[in-house]
Amino acid sequence: MSENLKILYVTTEIDPFLKLSNAADMVRLLPQKLQEKGHEIRILMPKFGVINERRNRLHEVVRLSGINIRVGEEEKPLTIKVASIPNAKLQVYFLDNEDYFQRKSVLTDPENNAFYEDNDERAIFFCKGVIETVKKLGWQPDIIHCHDWMTGFIPLYLKTHYKDDPMFKNTKVVFTLYNNGFESALSQNYLDKTNIDNLSPVASSGYSDPSYLGVCRGGIELADVATKGTETIDSSLEEYMDSTQDSNHYFDADDSETYVEGYQNLYNTI
Repeated sequence: MSENLKILYVTTEIDPFLKLSNAADMVRLLPQKLQEKGHEIRILMPKFGVINERRNRLHEVVRLSGINIRVGEEEKPLTIKVASIPNAKLQVYFLDNEDYFQRKSVLTDPENNAFYEDNDERAIFFCKGVIETVKKLGWQPDIIHCHDWMTGFIPLYLKTHYKDDPMFKNTKVVFTLYNNGFESALSQNYLDKTNIDNLSPVASSGYSDPSYLGVCRGGIELADVATKGTETIDSSLEEYMDSTQDSNHYFDADDSETYVEGYQNLYNTI
């Protein structure tokens, strides 16, 4: 790979827009440090309803909006918004849809704390929306770095539906896991909603389990490299990572210089 890379970060949280865990800090640190080193960076995340558009100065990117994303039997319109990170030369693109992301919570209903039944659809919409947005940008990434389970369908799409797309022919995928699991099950037919033809055997061993563990196993299996964002993750995922990956990568963000250098070296060697 070239010395200066085009790196796409896909995440569900980033400081200061939304902070649910330490992932928000790590995804905030890494892109800025690598951009300062000369790499070209893009950041995409969902526009959850808890993100205040006025306070964070989000505005719609009309030229990117208007794509329809098919999820199951329905097509949903995708709206793209953008905002700048204060005190950094970084922009974040927010993927929005009225049905999926304009509720005033992230993954659970605030009235009863129940896991939203359509979280699988929201993740599918987001992941496919990310890929379609990159295509509309006309920006060919060298690396797509996916953070946490909700980005876990991106490796699946790139290995199946988009495998012959010239935009991604040289793209490598890094999938980073955190200690952010959930106990609820996804829909039993959630893979059908991806609208990917001939899924087997690509998705048979990992994604076949409709759960947090299933999505993460699938992401681990189909990503070029899986890493840990926290020192400890679910033990079964750690075992799965050890069995499917050449190395078990963990870079401690408390040492920011080593952390950034570790990922930069990883990007250049995959």
